[in-house]
Amino acid sequence: MNNRTLLGLSLLALSISTGQAAMAAGEKGEGFIEGSSLTILNRNLYFNRDFRKGQSSSSGNGYSEEWAHGVIGRFESGFTEGTIGFGVDAFAMLGLKLDTGDGRSGAGGSVDVMPYNSLGQAEDNYSKLGGAVKTRFMDTEIKVGDVFPVSPVVQYGDARLLPESFRGITVLNSSVEGLSLQGGRLHSMSQPNTSSMRDGFATFYAGEVDSPWIAYFGGDYTLNDNVGFSLYTSRLKDAWNQYYAGTTLSYPLADDVALIGGLNYYKAVDEGRQLLGSFDNNIWSGKVGIQFGAHTVLVGLQRNNGDDDFDYLRQSDSIYLDNSIQYSDFNSPKEKSWQVRYDLDMEPFGVPGLSFMTRYAQGWDADYSNANEVYMRRDDNGDPLTNQKRWERDIEAKYVVQSGSLKDMSFRIRQATTRATDFESDLDEFRLIVEYPLEVL
Repeated sequence: MNNRTLLGLSLLALSISTGQAAMAAGEKGEGFIEGSSLTILNRNLYFNRDFRKGQSSSSGNGYSEEWAHGVIGRFESGFTEGTIGFGVDAFAMLGLKLDTGDGRSGAGGSVDVMPYNSLGQAEDNYSKLGGAVKTRFMDTEIKVGDVFPVSPVVQYGDARLLPESFRGITVLNSSVEGLSLQGGRLHSMSQPNTSSMRDGFATFYAGEVDSPWIAYFGGDYTLNDNVGFSLYTSRLKDAWNQYYAGTTLSYPLADDVALIGGLNYYKAVDEGRQLLGSFDNNIWSGKVGIQFGAHTVLVGLQRNNGDDDFDYLRQSDSIYLDNSIQYSDFNSPKEKSWQVRYDLDMEPFGVPGLSFMTRYAQGWDADYSNANEVYMRRDDNGDPLTNQKRWERDIEAKYVVQSGSLKDMSFRIRQATTRATDFESDLDEFRLIVEYPLEVL
């Protein structure tokens, strides 16, 4: 058993033994020690996909099923006192296989929950270790090492057992009230089901890209309690330049009624050596809805005006489009889509912590006639796919324990059904996620 696994198992034992006493952490003051925190998140994930046409499964039977437990430990120090403060962040993560089953494992590639060996068998465990040094001067914070950026153009993914991370440098500034600026230059990324960092990058639709770095810069500005704006740009060296603009809106109409909405716009053009081919794409989405009491109703529209898929970093959350949902992104060339969504908060009905969500999205007119060869999809006769359609229906329920020794423990059920023509899978997907966060320091 290697040192990473031993450390992960130690975290698991600590999280079990800490119990209720670990929940009493108070607000931290300034100073390296005084401002430190240690958190442990236990995440139990059951995940299955039923490929209705028997496709896209590495197990070959059109069905995949995995159950695993993750322990995610994070330490964040405060900053040393003085004009320039220094600190460190560190993490240790462990993924444990609970059940994969013969012939039932392997959704395919990076969507697998656990890593797989050369024989196609799930590993019993895997782990991740990393950290970053940081410094703070006035309202500017710089981190160097393993980082977890959050932005519309580069954002780490956390939709599987363990989160992914990036390696490089990030900068965050909050000198101006209401304005947050950030940027970074990253040279490697991990995947949720791997222990090692990848030198270079991978995108969701094109796969591996021999790019040495990705850089990003932008900011978010809160105009007032009701309106916010975001502007960002990124460069995946020798592959793309991306630009993002977004707005958020929340306007109260009455004591218990509010109008909500927002817009998202991306433009992507090829860059440098054109590792992903030549392209000039733009895609947008918009939503409008109303919150009244415990209810929220939203309607969204989205359209890709480009000739190629709108791509983003693989398994990341670097896509803020409204119709990018549980399985589908609705971002194929020329694709148009709409969505209707309903949320229900059960607190006004006497059940705080319980919530429900359901949504339906439909896309049409996806057309690969003018796609470059990297993103081209063809039919059995070798002709570009045209007039492609799909729909997806999602149902979700979540409960967060409100008090007692299990306070903040959450139970989440996610179910998705999607059907499509030739360019996508027909599948039914089910996820059960149980999370138990502990504050040790």
